[in-house]
Amino acid sequence: MPNPRLAGRYAKSLIDLAIEKGQLDAVYNDMLFLESLCKQNKELVTVLKSPVIKPEKKEKILDAVTKDKVSVITSTFNKLLTRKGRETYLPEIITAFIQQFKDHKGIYIVKLTTAMPVSEDIKNAIISKIKADTKMQLVELQTEVKEDIIGGFILEVGSELVDASVAFDLNNVKKQFANNDFIYRIR
Repeated sequence: MPNPRLAGRYAKSLIDLAIEKGQLDAVYNDMLFLESLCKQNKELVTVLKSPVIKPEKKEKILDAVTKDKVSVITSTFNKLLTRKGRETYLPEIITAFIQQFKDHKGIYIVKLTTAMPVSEDIKNAIISKIKADTKMQLVELQTEVKEDIIGGFILEVGSELVDASVAFDLNNVKKQFANNDFIYRIR
């Protein structure tokens, strides 16, 4: 069962420790490694969430998978999680850590959704425009392709959304026809 408050607290503790030890970037890289590991190996996540497998065995598995690939702080943190019985929340903690790291560094995540893949030139132009028009200077652009938007783009920055897709415009026209807006304007 997801527990974002618990994940946020553990992530905050790990960030504070990493800052104190001067190893924030190293721990961030470890979290990126663990995130890709969890995404690529669903079996690992299943093992971590299994109530049948004993915590000692989970600790050994996690240690074997990350041996010589993560820092001492991350390795110790993983052992702490398993000893406290919180290893099932590791994927959530990783996600919370990455988000808190980006908040700490002032990195803004901008999500661009298009109907077709966009070139690097267009990505760079969007990042430049965002930097020029806002106070955001550290921007991470994430792209997604959804053919059902037909054309145009959808841009998400934090809680703000700019929907300039053809599908959005077509839905607006459909609503206008459903409401008979055009008939009333003619008379």
